[in-house]
Formats: sequence, C-alpha cells, structure tokens
Amino acid sequence: MRILGRLVLMSAIVLTGAAGASMADAPIAIAIHGGAGTIRRADLTPEREASIRADLESALRAGHQVLADGGSAMDAVVAAVTVLEDSPNFNAGRGAVYTADGGHELDASIMDGRDRSAGAVAGVRNIRNPILAARAVLTDSPHVLLSGSGAQEFAIRQGLELVSQEYYDTPQRLEQWEQAREASRTMAAIPVEYRLGTVGAVALDRAGHLAAATSTGGTTYKRWGRVGDSPIIGAGTWADDRTVAVSATGDGEFFIRNAVTHDIHARIEYLGEAVQVAADAVIDGPLTASGGTGGVICLDPAGHIAFSFNTAGMYRGSIGTDGSLTVAIYGDE
Repeated sequence: MRILGRLVLMSAIVLTGAAGASMADAPIAIAIHGGAGTIRRADLTPEREASIRADLESALRAGHQVLADGGSAMDAVVAAVTVLEDSPNFNAGRGAVYTADGGHELDASIMDGRDRSAGAVAGVRNIRNPILAARAVLTDSPHVLLSGSGAQEFAIRQGLELVSQEYYDTPQRLEQWEQAREASRTMAAIPVEYRLGTVGAVALDRAGHLAAATSTGGTTYKRWGRVGDSPIIGAGTWADDRTVAVSATGDGEFFIRNAVTHDIHARIEYLGEAVQVAADAVIDGPLTASGGTGGVICLDPAGHIAFSFNTAGMYRGSIGTDGSLTVAIYGDE
C-alpha cells in the first residue's frame, strides 16, 4: 500500500508538472486598433505619427505583459484599451470627439469568450476609463448595457475614477468640432473621417480563452444621445472561445445594421472559414455593399490574427504567438 501510495503521488506530481509546462508553453497573442479612416501620410506630421506609433506599442506591451505573466485575456484587453483611452491621440477616453453641444459622450464594451458574458456602457460623460465601467457591468451587475446617468451612478458605486468634461478636451478635436459646426451651418457634408475613430483590443491567454474590448468617443458633432456600434455586442464587439474575438471601428450605424462582429463569428462557426477569410468576406461584402466604412481586428483560438478594413488606413498593431511585434497605420504597410 505504501508503494502504491508513493506511485500515485509521484504520478500526480509528474502530471502536475507536465500540465504546468504545457500551460507555460501555450500560445498567447494580442491585437489592437486605434480607429480606421482616411489616414494619409501627408496628414500626419512626423512627430504625431511617432507619438501614435509609440502609444500603440505601449498598449500592446501592456496587454501582452498581462498574458506573459499568466493573466487572463480579459485583463489583457482592459490593460491595452486603458492605455489607449488615456492617450489624447485616439477617439476614446481623453481624446474623445465633441458632440454637437460641445460636450463628450463615451461608449465601451467588453466580452469574455469563455461564456459570452459581456458588459457595456453608453453615453457616459464623466468616467475616466469607460472600459473599466464596462468590465464592472459584466462582473458586478445582472445587466449587459447601462447608459447615461444610470451608468455613471453605477460607476460611482464601483469606485471608478470620475473626471470633468474638460479632461477629454484636446486641441485637435476642438478644431474638428469647429469645422463640423461650420459645415452644419452651410449644409456641407461633415468629413467622413470625423465620423470614425474607436480603440479596441482582442487577446488569447495561456488557458486558451479569448476576449475583446472596444471603446469610443463616438462621432464628431453627434446629437440626441446617439450611440454607435462600440457598446453593442455583436456589432462592435464579440468573443467566443470556439471561434473568434473581434473589435470593430468605423461607421457605427452600418456595423449595427450588418451585425459585423457576430457575422464574422457565424462564418467561422457555420462555414468553417479561416479568420482572415471570414473578416474580409464581411468587410468587403455586406459592410461595403451597404455603404459602410471601417475595419476589424480578429483573433482565433489558435492565435491567428486578422486585420481587415476598407479605408485608407487603420491604426493597428499586434504581438503574435511568436512574440513578434508589429505596428502599422497606412493601408500599404
């Protein structure tokens, strides 16, 4: 009996060690975006381009470090998106665009691929990091989407940091708002790039779980409490361990009408398409055909990363399963 007991114990130790080694060797990956649109080299000074690339890299490294330390995909996408929300270079958090009344209203969502649990906030005006509020909705409420003053009251109860509206102000966004206001007076079209801009992340952790997160300031000069796709599960965000994690950016109304992120998931689940094939089929197919512009970042359970967009550029980056880091802005990179 003693010998048998020792053999059982030794077998358990061997199996535990093997599992630990297997977990340590399991693939991890992360991809991010900072918005899609008419992004031309002539429109960015070398200094601004360098700043954007640096922020994208910082977000990637923040999220990847969580994964490398054995953290969850959920924690990784929150870490990455928080960095992007705190940067004035992107239309989320600190760099959010202005509404028609000269304020800021922000949206965010997050989804856990393990069980499709999700949380989101819409139309919040004083939460420093909306992605943290979305995560709290998932973990600490029975709901999926909270909006406006109710979402803010919830955030206060959760102890999240609040800021003044002025916190989100940036000179670039103010200039865009002034140009949009003038365009509205003369009935001119507001430039398409003022309608775009969102940040997001998708991640795969060592346990094989996927997660996706998206955050935005919406569209310049938006009215009447407009809400786009970013806080809408299946439109701007999706994650399912069996298929894919997706975060979207672009013309929100078109992403909602076409259920873009869920459609990519469905093509993988029902047609067995590879992640890049599915992403391209939706972006180049129903989204483009309906007049929508934008893009997605996708990550499948094997760690394959896909970027797909029908605009001139998309702020994006990834750290793949091999540890290689890439950051890109323009369509020809």
